[in-house]
Amino acid sequence: MNLTVFRYFLLLLITIFGINNSSKGSDFYNEQAVKQDTGSFVSPFYEDNERCFKCHGQNKYEYTNENLGRQVKASMFSERIINRNKFYQSNHKSFSCTDCHSSDYVIFPHPGELRMEQMYNCIDCHGNDEKFAQYHFEEIESEYQKSSHFKLEEEGFSCWKCHGPHDYKISIRNTSNLKETILYDNNICLRCHSHYDQFQLLSEKEEINILQKHEWLPNQEAHFKSVRCIECHTMVNDTILVAHLIKPKAEAVKGCNECHSQNSLLMSSLYKFQSKEQRQDGFLNGIILNQSYVIGANRNEYLNIISLLITGIVLIIIVVHIYFRVTRK
Repeated sequence: MNLTVFRYFLLLLITIFGINNSSKGSDFYNEQAVKQDTGSFVSPFYEDNERCFKCHGQNKYEYTNENLGRQVKASMFSERIINRNKFYQSNHKSFSCTDCHSSDYVIFPHPGELRMEQMYNCIDCHGNDEKFAQYHFEEIESEYQKSSHFKLEEEGFSCWKCHGPHDYKISIRNTSNLKETILYDNNICLRCHSHYDQFQLLSEKEEINILQKHEWLPNQEAHFKSVRCIECHTMVNDTILVAHLIKPKAEAVKGCNECHSQNSLLMSSLYKFQSKEQRQDGFLNGIILNQSYVIGANRNEYLNIISLLITGIVLIIIVVHIYFRVTRK
């Protein structure tokens, strides 16, 4: 078989399958994009919340000091500044501030004892509620209690260290841009693990250089851009949204074949929310869709069969050719 003809034949097959599969993928992404927030959301508690944002939404605040009889300007403590835009794009955007914080905060100056109030945890609102049953929050809590993070609770670790109550948003379930989701989720980890001023609040360990710790990882940049930290640092659980059982570093995934195989663990973690059409036969041959190519995992059953047939035909032609050369001699 002429090599040029063979190449054109293979390219034609790839193009046919690529068009068919791409149309399925685009329908999925368009459907998901409709579910995304449009940015036009208006909170029913906007005016009530502005009472708080008037001070906590900016770098400085102003109040009347009755003892001095004059207006006083002061700088807001950085950890008490809440970004309005991020709050109204977060999962809790429809809440009033006093849904989670004491109603006594409407008094200014705030009573000092309010600083000691106990913060809610995720399970306090999301646990044992039929509305959230599909998300398995109880199982998430159970996983978290077995994780390395839970051991730091006495040092001040809590759900909010990763899931900021004023800005956290779920993106993996309805994403149309997987790269953005990976970046968002990885930044949650790096917020502590690459900023020593945050890390030292929870640990007595010396500062860690993330790049040096991952020197063993080939093509670091591509891995950091294409997968989340939790893909290698959690115990995969296909029944919950995101695995929360953070394992000790000695138990982190380091085997290439864990991801780079047809039974890639990424199918139960990063790609679990992709449509079934996209996930069948590996990743519907990511080299065609050019969405998330993973060497060794992006395989298509039909292309496998076609490649075997072509290989078989080529071998038959070679054998026939050799037979005639020998018999003619």
